[in-house]
Amino acid sequence: MAIETINPTNNKLVKSFEKMSNEQVNKIITNSENTYKEWRTTTFENRANLLLKTANVLRKNKAKYAEIMTLEMGKPITQSIGEVEKCAWVCEYYAENVELMLNNEIIPTDASESFVQFDPIGIVLAVMPWNFPFWQVFRFAAPALLAGNVCLLKHASNVPMSALAIEEIFIAAGLPDGTFKTLLIDSSQVADVINNPLVKATTLTGSEPAGMAVASASGKALKKSVMELGGSDPFIIFTDANIDEAVNVGVFARTMNNGQSCIAAKRFILVDEIADEFETKFVDKMNSLIVGDPMDSKTELGPIAREDLLLELDYQVKTSEKQGAEIICGGKRLDRDGAFYPATVLSNVQKGNLAYSEELFGPVAIMIRAKDEEEAIHIANDTPFGLGASLWINNIEKAKRVVKEIDSGSVFINGMVKSDPRLPFGGTKTSGYGRELSHYGIKEFVNIKAVWIK
Repeated sequence: MAIETINPTNNKLVKSFEKMSNEQVNKIITNSENTYKEWRTTTFENRANLLLKTANVLRKNKAKYAEIMTLEMGKPITQSIGEVEKCAWVCEYYAENVELMLNNEIIPTDASESFVQFDPIGIVLAVMPWNFPFWQVFRFAAPALLAGNVCLLKHASNVPMSALAIEEIFIAAGLPDGTFKTLLIDSSQVADVINNPLVKATTLTGSEPAGMAVASASGKALKKSVMELGGSDPFIIFTDANIDEAVNVGVFARTMNNGQSCIAAKRFILVDEIADEFETKFVDKMNSLIVGDPMDSKTELGPIAREDLLLELDYQVKTSEKQGAEIICGGKRLDRDGAFYPATVLSNVQKGNLAYSEELFGPVAIMIRAKDEEEAIHIANDTPFGLGASLWINNIEKAKRVVKEIDSGSVFINGMVKSDPRLPFGGTKTSGYGRELSHYGIKEFVNIKAVWIK
């Protein structure tokens, strides 16, 4: 795929970028290694001060950076502004907590003194997606940099302006040249970067095929990797749920970021007793969403990020309908310029239907009915994915018991699944492995070193 920005609001080319040669990439890697030798010796306090400055740069220029994201991949501008603010938060969170997280851990043994020490490992390569072009990068980079590592970014080919802007942000904050570098390369060059002996680890957020390719290359090179892959998150409604609140949150959880989120609510699993009421209210809410120019602050649903992604989504919806699903809202590309797809609801989705088993990346909600709560839990787990789950229920003690039965990296009770710097983020099954965020995330890319002294 060419490295270029195409505005999905009108499908017009904004700017194209020249791909870096392997020679240029190797030069950057060598420079990053030289920077790492110095960066790893800096104090937590020094690194934290620079990340706090990074947060200030983000907040001071949030309108500028939000417009870049919206221009490149079409998310509503208000959500882009929120994404910039969240990036500033993750920088501040780790700056304020890094010393507590990575201080030596004293372990009493038969030694005079013994402890666990957390050392940086070197260059970490991040292969990142287009859907949250700033947040996905900062949630990896903030902890990695504060741990003493340096970062290389291979961003999605349709968001090069975001990739370059992020590098400029770290430079503006005063981080040394080489601590964070963007590689304008295509996917065919990634394996060579991983195989470079100076690169010590990889992290990827993206599709399962991309994850398998990067994880395979990392495994062959015996390098640590963290994978955050796809999801088909269940949004489970029990009989005692607050239906109105579940509808309001559910619609946003499905359509936020134009429905293009790994942790979006995708499969709405409804116990029969409340199914009709929920579906009716949900469709009314979906139909009321304002679709339009994502640069307009009133817009709630913008375009799909790329034309090819829209065509793939449309194929999935049409195929699901042929297999027995009923389109009760939307379901047909909008007749306007750009890659616009309407808020869509598929009802009567059953096992064997494409929509039951595949991830639909766009504003398409899937309604699956369950005869009782036990079957609802079974359906929630009846998927190759295991990223997040949302459970709507009034009986909290019962909810806590149900949580143990749900196979996912996170479960949110009476709320939408979201990432939070204070909580670990990641999945199980084909949704990946490893964790980002919290103290678990910062320890993914350190050498956990045991020290024994007599």
